[in-house]
Amino acid sequence: MVGTAPSNLKADFAELQARLHAPVGIAVTAVGSNQPPITMGDLQSGPAWSTIKVPLAIAALRQENPPTTVTSAMSAAITESDNTAAESIWAGLGDPVTAAHEVEAVLQETGDPTTVEYRKVRPEFTAFGQTDWSLADQVKFLSSAVCDPRNDPIFALMGEVVPDQRWGIGTIPDSRFKGGWGPSPTGNYLVRQIGTLNAPTGTVAVAIAVAPASGSFDEGTSDLTEVANWLHDHLAALPAGHCSSPG
Repeated sequence: MVGTAPSNLKADFAELQARLHAPVGIAVTAVGSNQPPITMGDLQSGPAWSTIKVPLAIAALRQENPPTTVTSAMSAAITESDNTAAESIWAGLGDPVTAAHEVEAVLQETGDPTTVEYRKVRPEFTAFGQTDWSLADQVKFLSSAVCDPRNDPIFALMGEVVPDQRWGIGTIPDSRFKGGWGPSPTGNYLVRQIGTLNAPTGTVAVAIAVAPASGSFDEGTSDLTEVANWLHDHLAALPAGHCSSPG
């Protein structure tokens, strides 16, 4: 289920789409609200690529003793998008089917029904990165997961991403985010990000994606920065919320 965007927001987004000349999509929802996400644009799903490293790292964190210990592999996977580190985390969760179920369990806690890919569909890439993860499900996951104190160490890492990956949402002050990118079988890149933004009335969970017209990674990051600028300019109009206090 998705929400309906206000007509002025839709019109402004249509202008952004026309400017980019490329398939683009966003999903937004208020943190801690369980509201259906608002989605806009014609690109609403695709391979998760490295955005899946967030629930992957959370699944690994749950297995640490104590479950607050951030390993160097978790840090590298989130802040540098290091694939070797992520593969070591995945292997540490068990065989591929078991590992996929561990990551799915993290998603299911938030109401996200996504099935995590356990097979190396394209042998040169990670199995988990080939998970089909919709923007709407990504913000459903984020808006709930960021309110679970057990996940705080991983969300803290999302505020420490290395400078050369701080495009898109990473250009917005105080954002916490994770990017993902990779080529289609024909070599055209999908570039996407998930994250949280601070708005005047609370926190917004966002997921954005673009398939740049040229197919290049560099144009994809440039396009996502334009999308992030649009989000920043419209922060006051986006659904924002707060995690409820225990009590």
